[in-house]
Amino acid sequence: MAAFRTLDDADVKGKRVLVRVDLNVPMQDGKVSDATRIERVRPTITELADKGARIILLAHFGRPKGAPDQQYSLKPIAETAAGIFGRPVAFVDDCIGDTAEASANAIEGGDILLFENTRFHKGEEQNDPEFAKALAKSGDIFVNDAFSAAHRAHTSTEGLAHLLPAYAGRTMQAELDALEKGLGSPEKPVVAIVGGAKVSTKIDLLQNLVTRVDALVIGGGMANTFLAAQGVDVAKSLCEHDLADTAKTILAAAEKAGCAIVLPTDAVVAREFKANAANEVVPVDSVPADAMILDVGPDTVKAVNQWIDKAKTLVWNGPLGAFEIAPFDKATVAAAHHAAERTKAGGLVSIAGGGDTVSALNHAGVEEAFTYVSTAGGAFLEWMEGKDLPGVLVLKQA
Repeated sequence: MAAFRTLDDADVKGKRVLVRVDLNVPMQDGKVSDATRIERVRPTITELADKGARIILLAHFGRPKGAPDQQYSLKPIAETAAGIFGRPVAFVDDCIGDTAEASANAIEGGDILLFENTRFHKGEEQNDPEFAKALAKSGDIFVNDAFSAAHRAHTSTEGLAHLLPAYAGRTMQAELDALEKGLGSPEKPVVAIVGGAKVSTKIDLLQNLVTRVDALVIGGGMANTFLAAQGVDVAKSLCEHDLADTAKTILAAAEKAGCAIVLPTDAVVAREFKANAANEVVPVDSVPADAMILDVGPDTVKAVNQWIDKAKTLVWNGPLGAFEIAPFDKATVAAAHHAAERTKAGGLVSIAGGGDTVSALNHAGVEEAFTYVSTAGGAFLEWMEGKDLPGVLVLKQA
């Protein structure tokens, strides 16, 4: 992987620094209900402020479709951000125009402004050069600290980097370093765990991973599609029977690449999908006709943990079962604890990401123990698929 321009390369004192951050946080009753993403950018904001930068935050929130819509205003987030940063955060009700420029010019070193939602302008998602020029008028330097939006070629993630000196913020830098350890130049053997409901949403991911890892553990509902493709009757389980040929193609590619595929050998089945439903453990080829697979069984967990023991690097995306409801969270929790213990013992680099994965690791109480947990969602998935991310490419050193 090429090196990236970081804050180590930037002289920010007295400069107006446009910082792209991820403030697309969950809200409830007009208040931030989960501030994780704001907390993630604190190191960058603190460093810039301490160095005397004049900070202007750029962000999107929701999908306002290119026009002002007060339900998607960033104004309520300013107060929460101020509390997390430990500094006042002033709000400006637009991101371009005379008021925005005058506000950016008026602040002093260490001050922080939050501009209104960039997606209130059609030019943002169109990566419009004129909108980029208008945004750039308020800044001398551009810092991108929103890896989660780096898969979008939008003005505030990609376009600005062509007009101003551009650098990766500390959160972006940490993410890129972690991803490099995960799949860029990892320590081998590399094991990937991929779960979730459907194969259809992760075809590109699976096709990329079988050429990059030593073993691929497939869990969740998507494992049923692979089992069915091999002639196993999965009864009433969630299964994409129409993707049998795709599953076979992926299995063949894995065999050709020398990648071991780890599928469930036993399963926890139930007749209904609800908390604490009556359940039993059966071999995967003995699922009762009126039952559905809702988690992998203890023998499969043992096999997964044996692969984690062999691994030097673990990349994880998606749960092994229907972890949202007990007792179908057992396999995911058990494997997560095992990976966390190996990581804490210094024997494993563990990189995880994706919405359900973060929730599952939080549920297991091990998020802090993993080497790196990405909150980036779509960008993390596209990186795992081997795709170039526009917001990252523009930060590479020439």
